[in-house]
Amino acid sequence: MTSISPVPSADRIDLPRTFVRIVESGSLSAAAAQLGTTQPTVSRRLQALERLFGLQLLKRSTHRMTLTEDGERCFAHAEALVADWDAIQADLRGEVNVPRGRLRVLVPHAFGQAQLLAPMLQFLARHPEINLEWILEDRHPDFIAEGIDCAIRVGTVDAPHLVAVPLAEVPRIVIASPQLIGEADPRDPALLTTVPWIALTTYYRDRITLLPDDGGPALQIAIQPRLFTDNLFVVREAALAGLGAAVVSAWLVEEALRAGRLIRLMPEREAPPLPVHLVYPSTRQMPSRLRAFIDAMKASLPHTHGMRRLPPPR
Repeated sequence: MTSISPVPSADRIDLPRTFVRIVESGSLSAAAAQLGTTQPTVSRRLQALERLFGLQLLKRSTHRMTLTEDGERCFAHAEALVADWDAIQADLRGEVNVPRGRLRVLVPHAFGQAQLLAPMLQFLARHPEINLEWILEDRHPDFIAEGIDCAIRVGTVDAPHLVAVPLAEVPRIVIASPQLIGEADPRDPALLTTVPWIALTTYYRDRITLLPDDGGPALQIAIQPRLFTDNLFVVREAALAGLGAAVVSAWLVEEALRAGRLIRLMPEREAPPLPVHLVYPSTRQMPSRLRAFIDAMKASLPHTHGMRRLPPPR
């Protein structure tokens, strides 16, 4: 049986670094050019990494190269390891750590497509050496397995293993189409118990709470929805079609309110606002690209149209 020579520990950081460059550049030759070495050297490092773990990380053919399932997991870990190592070196050497590399961010679909788009573009303009993967999905990721650097969450965060950075809050109001309420008084609380409803199941299903502007007692109302959905855009379109009243983020319906296609019910009250957090797994070393993104979101989100600054903690 052929024995495998161990990889010297001093050289092991070159293996994940080379693997990251291969995946990001798409070929061995491109990775070699970026690393200032030869293609045979890059190939030997890849083979050494695969021998070290006893896994096939890449599937190679004449025309393309793809990650295996093990390769996907290895890439997520390798990318984080290389970033941490670079951060350690920069810190100990007193170097200016310019944010660079790939940043993977998971954001809620509607929120990331609308409210977060301008802050994201401003961030990329300020940091030309960062490559951003902007993932629009309404779910909670496995940060390590998927190689997700951070996520934006709207609503409360109850995950002890995550660091949650408060950013801003989203005002929420009650709306309906003029056709739905007819001649009824939109300020009358009794109206809310008689109209049909659209439930945004992420935040409410059969009961809503409304808070007054003056800090008085909350109003709780039982509702009977005709439609249940977890999508903000579906809620808005259903409300415009006259299907029912709904509690929505104020930014989502601003244009429809101005045009008179929707009206606000109980205008002196709001539903409890939704906090917005940036979350990421707790690690000892934070890549400079992630730190730069966190700082950018903290600075821009409270001033983004349709958002407001979080109240000071009590």
